[in-house]
Amino acid sequence: MLRLLQQFFRLTLLLLITSPAFAWNAAGHRISAMIAWEQLDADTRAAVTALLRQHPDFDRWQTRGKGVDQGLTAFLEASTWPDDIRKDQRFYTAGIEEPTPTLPGFPDMERRLDWHYVDRPPNPAGTLQSSPGKIDRQLEVLAQTLSSRKATPSEQAYALPWLIHLVADAHQPLHAASRYGRDGRSDNGGNALAIINPYSTRHPSMNLHRYWDDLPGPPWLRTSRLESAVKWLTERHPPPASAGTPTLWLDESWQIAREHAYPPGEDSVPTISAAFHERALEIANRRVTAAGYRLAGLLQHLLRGAKKPRGTGTNDPPAPRNVPRETESSLYPPDPGCVHDGDRRQWEPSITCVPNRNWAAESRLPPDR
Repeated sequence: MLRLLQQFFRLTLLLLITSPAFAWNAAGHRISAMIAWEQLDADTRAAVTALLRQHPDFDRWQTRGKGVDQGLTAFLEASTWPDDIRKDQRFYTAGIEEPTPTLPGFPDMERRLDWHYVDRPPNPAGTLQSSPGKIDRQLEVLAQTLSSRKATPSEQAYALPWLIHLVADAHQPLHAASRYGRDGRSDNGGNALAIINPYSTRHPSMNLHRYWDDLPGPPWLRTSRLESAVKWLTERHPPPASAGTPTLWLDESWQIAREHAYPPGEDSVPTISAAFHERALEIANRRVTAAGYRLAGLLQHLLRGAKKPRGTGTNDPPAPRNVPRETESSLYPPDPGCVHDGDRRQWEPSITCVPNRNWAAESRLPPDR
C-alpha cells in the first residue's frame, strides 16, 4: 500500500511539473488591463477600441465578457487572449501540431508560446542550453507595429492584444528567469519545481510557476469584484517612479526572481512558508499594478493623435517613417530616470540604468536564443 501511494505521489508530481503554466492567470492580466484602462485618456481609449473592433475575435470577446462598455470589455478580454488560444482548436502549436487553416484577419494561427517569456539564469555559470523565449524582442516588435504608419489596421489589431498581454507577462518574475541544473537544463521558470502550497485548499500541490501566476487572485475575477480589487491596489500602489522600457521591466523581474521567487532551502519539494507567501503576495500586487500603469503610458505614447485605425480615411496619420531596432527608447514614453533605491521596500530590486544589457554574453548563451 505504501509503495502504491509513493508511486501515485511521484506520478502526481510528474504531471504537475510537466504541465505548461501560463503567465499571470486571468485575474492578474485583467487587473493590469483594468488599471491601464482607467489611466487612458479619452482619445487613446477611442483609438484602442477602434483597433480592437478590427480583431477577428471582437464579437467573441463581447459574448464572453458581457460588458456594457464594448471598448472596456474587448480590452479586458484581449488581455487574456494570448493565453486563451492555447485551448482554442482554431490555433496550433508550432513543432507539435500541424498548422491549422488561416482564418480571415489573422496572419496565421500559431499560438506563439515562445513569446511569453525569456529564460535568464539567476547566477550564470557553466554551459547552458539556449532559451527559445522571445518576450524581450517581441515587445519591441509589437510596439513598432502599433506606432508604424505602414502597418495595416489588421496587423495592428493583431498586435494590440499581444502587447497588452506581454507587458503584464514581463512583470512576472518567473517569466524573466529560470534556474539551471548542473546539466545545463532550465527549470522553465519554475515549471519543473514542484512545491507544497498550504495556502491553496484546491491545489496544495503545484509547481512554483503556477504558484506565482495565481497570486493576483482567482481566474474568475470579473465585474464588480475586479473593480474592487483594482481600487484596492491603486489606492495602495502609486505609479512607479520609472515608466521604463521592456529592458528595465525584465531586469526588475529578473532581479526579483533572483532574490525572492524561489523558496529558500535545499528541499527537492519545498513547502511555502508564511513569510515567503506574505512577501510573494506583496511583490505580485506591486508588479501587476505597475504593469497596468506602464501599459497605459505606453499605449498613450504609441497611439497619440490616433482616433481611428490607420487606413480608414479620416484622421489618417502623415507619411510613415522607419523605426530601427536600436531605438527602443523612442518607442516608449520619456523616462525621468531610474527608480531611486530610497523609494523601495526591502524586497524590491535595486535597478541601475544599463541600456542594451548583453544577457547572452552574461549567461553564456548564443545571441539568437
